[in-house]
Amino acid sequence: MATQTFAGGVILRDGKNLTKKRTVQTLFPKTGEMVFPLSQHVGRPAIPVVEPGDYVRTGTLIAKADGALSANLHASVSGIVTAIEPRKVSGGRLVRSIVIDNDGLFLEEPVPEDTSFENLTRRSAFRMIRDAGIVGMGGSGMPTAYKIRQADQSEIDTVIANCVECDPYETSDYRRILEDPWRVISGLMVLLTIFPRARGFIALSEKNREGYRLLRNLLKDNDRIFVRRLSEKYPQGSERQLIYALTGRQYNAAMLPSDIGCLVQNTDTLVAINQAVMMHQPLITRILTVTGDALRHPRNFRVRIGTSFRDILEQEGGLVKGCSLDDVVVLDGGPMMGHPVEDLDVPVTKTTSSIVVCRKEDLMARPETACTRCGRCVEVCPNRLSPLTLYLDLAADKKKGQNPDAGFLQHGGMECSGCGCCSYVCPSAINLTAAIYAKKRRILQDPVRAGAYARRYVRAFSGTDPAAGATTPKDKNRK
Repeated sequence: MATQTFAGGVILRDGKNLTKKRTVQTLFPKTGEMVFPLSQHVGRPAIPVVEPGDYVRTGTLIAKADGALSANLHASVSGIVTAIEPRKVSGGRLVRSIVIDNDGLFLEEPVPEDTSFENLTRRSAFRMIRDAGIVGMGGSGMPTAYKIRQADQSEIDTVIANCVECDPYETSDYRRILEDPWRVISGLMVLLTIFPRARGFIALSEKNREGYRLLRNLLKDNDRIFVRRLSEKYPQGSERQLIYALTGRQYNAAMLPSDIGCLVQNTDTLVAINQAVMMHQPLITRILTVTGDALRHPRNFRVRIGTSFRDILEQEGGLVKGCSLDDVVVLDGGPMMGHPVEDLDVPVTKTTSSIVVCRKEDLMARPETACTRCGRCVEVCPNRLSPLTLYLDLAADKKKGQNPDAGFLQHGGMECSGCGCCSYVCPSAINLTAAIYAKKRRILQDPVRAGAYARRYVRAFSGTDPAAGATTPKDKNRK
């Protein structure tokens, strides 16, 4: 039994049995319109380098990064660019996008021969990761090249492959480990080339016994990479909780993992690193768990960026007998941190990890009632906050005039990770997470208002570090 974990969190019905035994299948998008939003990452939108009427191939660069905190974008199909215009994404927003008419031929850009580790250097690995447009594919969207660049090579001693996959229903990482373990290992080895002082850790859920045995056997002669099983608890895969469980080190939201010597990458991100560095392939595909009790054939698909949700659900096999779209809720992501999708004609992006289709009757919201002061939200918060106090601050701060954020900041609101644990356990059905995390996001949009908490974003735009005067010791929490 795994013993490494964190305080707080919840045990969920994970729903993984629907897809964990189903091998990954490749899904080719239908001919016709494919949409590529220019904002599939944290930071500035990418800048188009194609125009309507241009013919592109699979792997063609169609938009370039606008600065360090941005990412290149490549075509995942061949065809003619028909438009560059605002298009709707899964959250309902209109985002400037490149539209390509997929001709179904999937003609590819030529690429150089595969790279060997003997010829790999830190500089060349970083350049290929940046050029491939890789971002955090676990949902963060942080450009991977930026994440690597801001980490001091001499300070990073721990690189973690986050294969825990604590989100309900999702099993894409589980299948990756069983079907493509060497691609994950190779991606981690690339990062260990960039950070030569570091050891690598592959973190798995304690239930993933097959993957644990497989990796232990493959790595038995490797003295730099170690496999660890962590407790089956949500949100064990959250970066802060993961680092604490593995190393005992702690950091706050004004710090970066690199401040305590750590770098964390998601499973699919590591595979994308392997593909970019060893095979010169840009990020144009990802593994997607398409699941839910309302689906006829839940499974994991390898899909191309830009494929529509509607296309995927139609090829999946559709809804169970007697069920229509009016009877279900389609979620982009899992039930804890995902959001409903009203229009299925929206594209898969680099950060889309799953499509979950649930019956509406299973998601019926209970009416909100008065707080009972039970304290459950405090018990489960993985960041040791008092969610109810923060919720009350939202109303109280509006009356404080000059500093409407005072109470929220004083009680640690910027430390909220939006995991949803507090809302999940609340007997009064108060949607604590939505209100608290929305407030945090609004504050982060204004660097002056956010202060040290804007550190990871502002530095890329201005070359300055808003936390320059803050105390963020790099060695204080190390063990």
